[in-house]
Parts: sequence; structure tokens; C-alpha cells
Amino acid sequence: MEIKVVSQKSKKPIGTFTVGDKATLLDLKNQVKSKTKRSIDRIRLSIPKSGSSNLFEGLTNNKDLVSKFVGNDGTIYYKDLGPQISWTLVFVCEYAGPLFVYPLFYFLPSIFYGSYANTEKTQVQNIALICYSLHYIKRVLETLFVHRFSNGTMPIFNLFKNCSYYWGCTAMVSYFVNHPLFTPPPMERVYIGLGLFIFGEISNLICHIMLRNLRPAGSTERKIPRGFLFELVSCPNYTVEILSWIGFSILTQTLTSYIFTLMGAAQMWVWAVGKHKRYRREFGDKYPRSRKILIPFLL
Repeated sequence: MEIKVVSQKSKKPIGTFTVGDKATLLDLKNQVKSKTKRSIDRIRLSIPKSGSSNLFEGLTNNKDLVSKFVGNDGTIYYKDLGPQISWTLVFVCEYAGPLFVYPLFYFLPSIFYGSYANTEKTQVQNIALICYSLHYIKRVLETLFVHRFSNGTMPIFNLFKNCSYYWGCTAMVSYFVNHPLFTPPPMERVYIGLGLFIFGEISNLICHIMLRNLRPAGSTERKIPRGFLFELVSCPNYTVEILSWIGFSILTQTLTSYIFTLMGAAQMWVWAVGKHKRYRREFGDKYPRSRKILIPFLL
């Protein structure tokens, strides 16, 4: 079987490759690799979406047979994804940064607050430091020991984009929470916020462990998540993480904490919608129709 591989951007031919009837996408990628001198991780193969010549659907499962995607003209499209970096390294960097950025404002106030720096820290500021740090320690440990990524790499630009977001938002939040003029909310409100934060963090860990157990090591197979909060929404790990940051915002009572929470919630909503649609598309009628996207019983 002959496969024509064409540049997705310029439509110029990359080459014509001969593969067997049982050849997988990985087999074809290896031939394209030899031709283009690009690593496997940089090679994206795709086919046009139905009814469109400008929109493409990426072929992500290397174990799929090439014959499954080849039409009458035998053409598959190629895109160079550019320099890549591992998901694990990106996640560790973006989550480790806040563990250094947040404490700067707590332990070195004279650098940021000048003559106000000698003000004694409040109990709420101490609690906030512990909560913020434990969240990102948890995220680093989950990256190293819990998460299993479908893709091994992502574009290296994402490292700078993700780190800028997490590190920058951490500086924004920490500056005001640790400010010498910070006014703590009533302790009753602090306890409510702390309770929500702890519940959200523990529930988030449970969700991540359940997702890990759905996928055997080295596999890209997807299964329908069952049990716990997965019976209510498609992405409860996002639901309870948002709840954690709502709790943190309540206990710190700062505008920047709420802004960070809203920014994170907006992004997680986008991710959740995408995953919900993917579950519905992949599992069809087998996927529970009653499950909402992110908010139980509502959305």
C-alpha cells in the first residue's frame, strides 16, 4: 500500500511511502522520521475533517492501522510540531515554581514592603502559607507518582507559557496575602474556607488516583470513570480543585485570590467541556446521560 504524505501547511509533498496492510501509524511515522530527520515526538499525522479541506483531525494513537485512515487518494497530512519537552518536566517546573515564589513575600517582606516589613504575621497568613505550599507539593508528587499522560511530550513553548501563568499568579496572590496591612477575616469564615480547601484537596487526590487506576501503565486506553464524584460530573477533579481555591479565597479574603480562582475555573471549564464531549463521542450511549460537565445537577 502506497501512502502519500503531504505538508499540512504548504500542501507540498513530503514523500510517498510503501507500507504493509498491517502497518501502524507508528510504522509510518518512522518512515517519515527517516525522510524529514525529525523526531517521532515532533511528527503529527492527520486527515481532513469531514466536509473540510482546511481543518484537520490529528491521528494520535500510534497503534492504529494506517489503512483505517487512508481514503481513495491515499493521502495523509504531516505537521512539524516543533521542539518538544516532556509533560512531566513541564508540570514539575510549573508546580515547583510557586513553592519558591510564594514564600518570598512571607519570609523576605523587606524586599517588597519596605518600612512596613516588620509587622508580625497573622494566624491567617500562616495558614495561607501552609495551604498554598501543600497544594503545590501535592501537585508535584502527583505529577511524579500518580499521573499517566496520553502524550509523552508537548511543544517547548508551553513550558514558558505555563510557568508564566502559575508563577505570576502566585506572586500576585502572595503579595497581597502577606502584605503587612493585610486584614484577616473573622475566624469563623477562616474555618469555613479551610474546611472547603481541605475537602477539595483530598477529593482531588482521590479523583486523580481513580483516573490513574483506569489506565494501565504504557496504555492510551480510555475507560468510563465510575464511582465517587464521577457519578455526578465528568471532571470532578476540576470541580473540587475550584472548590479548594474558593476555600482559599474565603480564608484569605483578598481580591487577587478570587481573581486567580476565576481564571483557573474558566480554564478548567474549557478543559472539562472538551473532555465531556470526548467521553460522549468515544463511548456513545454507554456514557451516563445524567452526568453533568463540572457542576453537579446543573452544568
